[in-house]
Amino acid sequence: MFDVKSKADPRDVSFDLAAGRPDRLGARPDADGTNFALFSDHAERVELCLFDDDGTEQLACLDLPRSEGGVWYGYLPGIRPGQAYGYRVHGPFDPENGHRFNPAKLLLDPYAMAMRGYLEWDEALFGYPVGGSDLELDDRDSAPFMPKAVVADPDFDWEATETPQVPWDKTLIYEAHAKGLTMRHPGIIEADRGTFKALASEPIIEHLQKLGVTTIELLPIHAMVQDQHLIEKGLRNYWGYNTLGFFAPNRSYLAGEDVREVRQAVKRFHQAGIEVILDVVYNHTAEGSELGPTLSFRGIDNASYYLLADEKRHCFDTTGCGNTLNVAHPMVLRMVMDSLRYWVEVCHVDGFRFDLASTLGREPAGFEREGTFFNAMRQDPVLSQVKLIAEPWDIGDGGYQVGGFPWPFREWNDKFRDDTRAFWRRDPGKTGRLAQRLMGSPTQFDHSRRPATSSINFLSAHDGFTLWDTLSYDDKHNEANGEDNRDGHDHNLSHNMGVEGPTDDPAIDGARLRRAKAMLASLFASHGVPMILAGDEMGQTQGGNNNAYCQDNEITWIDWDAARPELVQAVSDMVAFRREWVGHLAPGGFWPRPEATESHWLHPEGREMDEGDWNDEGLQVTGLLHRREDCPDLLIIVNAGDDCDFALPEGDWQRRIDTARDVVTCDEAASGTVGVAGQAVTIFSQPSEDL
Repeated sequence: MFDVKSKADPRDVSFDLAAGRPDRLGARPDADGTNFALFSDHAERVELCLFDDDGTEQLACLDLPRSEGGVWYGYLPGIRPGQAYGYRVHGPFDPENGHRFNPAKLLLDPYAMAMRGYLEWDEALFGYPVGGSDLELDDRDSAPFMPKAVVADPDFDWEATETPQVPWDKTLIYEAHAKGLTMRHPGIIEADRGTFKALASEPIIEHLQKLGVTTIELLPIHAMVQDQHLIEKGLRNYWGYNTLGFFAPNRSYLAGEDVREVRQAVKRFHQAGIEVILDVVYNHTAEGSELGPTLSFRGIDNASYYLLADEKRHCFDTTGCGNTLNVAHPMVLRMVMDSLRYWVEVCHVDGFRFDLASTLGREPAGFEREGTFFNAMRQDPVLSQVKLIAEPWDIGDGGYQVGGFPWPFREWNDKFRDDTRAFWRRDPGKTGRLAQRLMGSPTQFDHSRRPATSSINFLSAHDGFTLWDTLSYDDKHNEANGEDNRDGHDHNLSHNMGVEGPTDDPAIDGARLRRAKAMLASLFASHGVPMILAGDEMGQTQGGNNNAYCQDNEITWIDWDAARPELVQAVSDMVAFRREWVGHLAPGGFWPRPEATESHWLHPEGREMDEGDWNDEGLQVTGLLHRREDCPDLLIIVNAGDDCDFALPEGDWQRRIDTARDVVTCDEAASGTVGVAGQAVTIFSQPSEDL
């Protein structure tokens, strides 16, 4: 542990020229002091500014004494963890050539692992006079309005806790918001709600274990900035896709300032056998376009950190967020890789979901699956061993790349979401589309020796309707976002089943519950990796808001008191059944596989489906028969239509799952022609003494 009592007065320190190291970027403390290093290829001078304990008064500003390869560095004896600091970077203010240096702007260290204070919006944060030309320099000091980086204490006792290392074929992902999951939980004390302490608390872990969740995927927890236009409207950026620091956690999720709260949460999850995946945003930053503020990267070296247009005055934007991080630059790529390794090696997280991952694969000729970023990830001895998930699209040309990412990446599969919603909505001609999804979407993923677990299957995610809202609203209702309901997409594939929004009609409510269970059963019975949105297992609603990014309130916070126990139990039972039949429902490869395994599609008459059946737009029921040498046969019947009869294959069978029932699990003998409920999934298996 560091001896904080011997911390030096920042006004009295000077650099030890012999001790500085350019290879250790960021602020790295040791027993005697701290090494500071910052990359800026085009800077002419870099000042390290040290602040008081409150982060408000600048006590000293020292020129970093050394520079190698664009890295400015120096070692300060006596500077300990807890020291607040920032940078002022000198260089040309030449926007037309991509340079926006402005030493009046205090800049956050890109490698900051902890922060003090919050950003306070003020015109001084901008490198040019707001309302004027971005070609003009604004020389007002931004330090009073900036959060400060803090030298972080690296010590933490993991107590030999091991990472769960759950295989992909046994993985169930639960996408959740670190704050929203806990803010309304009655079993968590109010003082802890919304923090990492609450996130890994006993009530949350018990709920996840009851469901059978193996992996919690957290919406962005990196340090972020609240959008000025949202603050002005009385709203807040809830999702957090507005990153300013890739090493520091978001201060609002900490009970105090100690970043070790994050590690403590990860440790508790691991002790419970649950993995932690972070949703990360390395495609853009919170600084926006060239008309945005100068908070960090823009003032450190705009021309290196960002992709610029042919007219270098402007950012090149493939993200819709104003800028695009230049991961093709070796030092920017290093920053991203260092960040990822930090979260794995220091914080012990188990993987990442990459927001707008197509942007990370953009090369001069367009998206490249063998591009610099993906190749760097695949060869990295640390990162190649954790779970890697791509959001396989961005808004640029050629940005939609579902199925186009290299192994070992898995991918969010929106085709599963859309086709499953359409099938259960009774859209005509969707039986064949659902069949593709039940088989792991081989058209997209059965190539390049990719496994069937390449597809991350989901019915809903943070962006869009919740599952219950898909069954409760025909149209989006985003009025609370302050954009006259113009924001958010209209392709929801939803059906209100007779009433727009909540209802007291037991028939409609029952029909919604029945379809919800059928859709969830489709998810858990499909090849690939299932992911559920936090709250979908309870019937969570956002009141029809399908773009709730700015609703940090009861619209998005999980309403635990309104949970539907029958739905929670159904999810738990279906997940347990999936684990029991993992050999059929989560195969290592695509079907058909060599002689040992085979699958057949069955018509309700008991014969195999033919081309005419697949083209029959009125056929809304089919059966999927899985056979393998070392496991009893399994038959999955999906019926989006009305109740009907289904001829089972020869032999004795047992009805194991029936989502039309209050309790979805059952154990009933069956043979010959049996009745199967409409708007339901029914699963039969052959009897086995081992099951």
